[in-house]
Amino acid sequence: MTPQENYHDWLRDAHAMEKQAESMLNAMSSRIDNYPDLRARIEQHLTETQGQIKLLEAVMDRNDINRSLMKDATSKMAAMGQSFGGMFAPDEIVKGAISSYVFEQFEIACYTSLISAAEKAGDSASIDIFKQILAEEKAMAEWALNHIPDVTEQFLLRSAAEGVEAKK
Repeated sequence: MTPQENYHDWLRDAHAMEKQAESMLNAMSSRIDNYPDLRARIEQHLTETQGQIKLLEAVMDRNDINRSLMKDATSKMAAMGQSFGGMFAPDEIVKGAISSYVFEQFEIACYTSLISAAEKAGDSASIDIFKQILAEEKAMAEWALNHIPDVTEQFLLRSAAEGVEAKK
């Protein structure tokens, strides 16, 4: 494959990844009841993710790249499976906070790679877009990492209290 073909394939992957993130963030936000700071940040990042999807679609349209319905559908199914599986964990909120951080690191790596691929493929017009998205992902990852201790402590306090729901 040429650098441009790989770049186009990776753009499709990034689009599917963001669609998966959108599904996961929607599910996570709708299930958080007792952690308002986490819910607010998840909702903020959901809005950012929806903007990222639009930016990626504009890049794909400008480069005449079709979207992969299969990749988008598969990523949404994976997100639903993750969400459904977490519902049964008694420590759902802690596992969700950790998973959120891990997913952000994956996105950071993908956009770092896309910047290099865009340079090699000659799509310099998209580099600033990827850098903008990368900055949002880094900010979310930093927030998530910094707040894992808070979420964990709140969970432990709620879990130890009689008659208080802790998991979500």
